[in-house]
Amino acid sequence: MNKQLLAQSFTINGTGATINGPLENISTLGDVVNKILPFTIAFGGIALFLILMWGGYDFLMSQGNPEKVKAGGAKITAAIVGFVLLVSSYLITRLINFILNPSSSI
Repeated sequence: MNKQLLAQSFTINGTGATINGPLENISTLGDVVNKILPFTIAFGGIALFLILMWGGYDFLMSQGNPEKVKAGGAKITAAIVGFVLLVSSYLITRLINFILNPSSSI
């Protein structure tokens, strides 16, 4: 079985130079998940920031309208709850990985 991902690693003939990518050592589904998870946390952080800004803007621009105040607060609450769920799922996944593969670090 060829263990190289050709889209991520190749050798330039004649020079001996090798270009390696970050996805070189992927052989199982667990490896794929471990490579993708840090990016989901970063994306979730960006989404948290944008939704908090949107909810805060709605809250500030409500001009005392109780329905708009409630809508802005709901957006802020949803953003925080979503980010807590994302971080919790990341930590649970890392814990399961550590339990099933003790040689890895948390």
